[in-house]
Amino acid sequence: MDVDLVNRDPNGLNEHLKVQFEDVLAEPEGAHSIDCVWKLSATCFNLWLGLCYKLLTLFYGICIAAEWGCEFASIAFYHVWYITPILRMCEINCAVFTKVTKTCMGCCMEPCCEACGALFHHFKK
Repeated sequence: MDVDLVNRDPNGLNEHLKVQFEDVLAEPEGAHSIDCVWKLSATCFNLWLGLCYKLLTLFYGICIAAEWGCEFASIAFYHVWYITPILRMCEINCAVFTKVTKTCMGCCMEPCCEACGALFHHFKK
């Protein structure tokens, strides 16, 4: 499996995470800092954001990825070996119940409905 090192969020799972300087800090008109402070702030923000993110992923990323792999493997295991067979068993049992219900309704309710239908069939405008 090849990993795309350029587009790391091809399905847009983290579109809500905006971590650009302009999305976090903004100065309104009338409240501007000195230009060099604003430029250095943007540089510091981007530097520390990148550095901290890289350090956190270096120390924790692989372990967290392994944990998520185990979680999704467990989910797949339970679905394949437990949940899907139980759902199939319920479908089989419900099919029998449906057949019994239809038979009982046909025996008990159908004659009454046919009699009422025949009675009202003779009424015309």
